[in-house]
Amino acid sequence: MTQTPEPGGEKKVDPAMLPVEDVPGLPRVLLVGDSISIGYTLPVRELLRGKANVHRPLFNCGPTHRGVEMLPQIVGAGAWDVIHFNFGLHDLKIMDDGKHQVPPGAYAENLRVLGRAFLAAGRRVIWCTTTPVPEGKLSPPRHPADVLAFNRAAQEVMIALKIPTHDLCSFAASKLAQIQLRENVHFTPEGSRDLAGSVVGAIQAAWAE
Repeated sequence: MTQTPEPGGEKKVDPAMLPVEDVPGLPRVLLVGDSISIGYTLPVRELLRGKANVHRPLFNCGPTHRGVEMLPQIVGAGAWDVIHFNFGLHDLKIMDDGKHQVPPGAYAENLRVLGRAFLAAGRRVIWCTTTPVPEGKLSPPRHPADVLAFNRAAQEVMIALKIPTHDLCSFAASKLAQIQLRENVHFTPEGSRDLAGSVVGAIQAAWAE
């Protein structure tokens, strides 16, 4: 859970990581992902205020193997009208041995498990492509080209599972210099709001089907 120290030493919880009380009668939406999704959670909630109950797991979902381990906590109780999910930036992270935290083959297999679980839990499921890794010296290390390779592996899984794709990667890439921090995979507050608009568009398109 994202926390920041308060002046008195206590920790303040990121508002995006607080539980949501459902408004009866509104659709239930679940956003699944890492810190990129945490960044766009609040603006998605704002854009869908009065239209949907927007939830997320109260933790960073991290790499796919953690997602598989935490599936009961991620899905939680009750039914979902839309599940919008992403895993990738943690999987493609380069570890001290020079290898990915999760190799592409294991990444694809984990996504297959996650995708099937989400299909069982949600009326509509949307896969969200992993956003770009910028050039430069990143900590932890990541290679920009790996995003395309991992997104390609994910796409093969989603086609097989018949899960539609929201290409947030292309959306972000079209304006990356304006919305992403330098030498950092994260986005500015304005950038997260831009991503949220794209996410909301994908969710609303799913409702219309």
